[in-house]
Amino acid sequence: MKTGRLAALLGLLLAACAPAASSAESVVAAPAARRAAQETGLKTAIFAGGCFWGVEGVFSHVKGVTSAVSGYYGGTARSARYNLVSSGITDHAEAVKVTYDPRIVRYDQLLRIFFSVVADPTLKNRQGPDVGAHYRSALVPMSEEQRAVAAAYLGQLGKARLWDAPILTRIERAQAFYPAEAYHQDFMLKNPRHGYILRWDAPKVAALKRLYPALYRDEYRPG
Repeated sequence: MKTGRLAALLGLLLAACAPAASSAESVVAAPAARRAAQETGLKTAIFAGGCFWGVEGVFSHVKGVTSAVSGYYGGTARSARYNLVSSGITDHAEAVKVTYDPRIVRYDQLLRIFFSVVADPTLKNRQGPDVGAHYRSALVPMSEEQRAVAAAYLGQLGKARLWDAPILTRIERAQAFYPAEAYHQDFMLKNPRHGYILRWDAPKVAALKRLYPALYRDEYRPG
């Protein structure tokens, strides 16, 4: 077996993105944002919300999303490697760069989906079974308009008190995004029977379909 392929397989076996026996995160019907994004033309935004397999998988089923790429955000180019990021020694978070058409789905609607079915905003440096700062929940706006909408929505969610604990999701400044290794891209599409996908991520896609049927598409849009 080639060294690169062996390393990839070992990475999957040893990854923190691995099956766990703890309970799944609850789904929350987040409210519509009071401040709607005013955008034209294709836009991009970065979302960090735990293992990027599920974040990418959910957004790939959203109408208007033209691309969802798993990657690393917050650290250096040299440290943007899965074995380093998953060890917790870098400043990176596992994240997904989403490209979308605001004529079909706006940034504020992506935020609503993110907080409804992707991430629990009350958890610090962890999501589901995955623990560490590289699994932090963060919004990375790529424009001043997105930043204003994100700040307004976080404030709205805080006042809504949908969760018993305070909201810990933070807005982080835009930095370089580094795509993850090829075997991480479209992981849910390529590995629908993987134990982690079945336990943690397939339920999120099902919740997206149930809560937002007008924005859900059965077709999986590869990154």
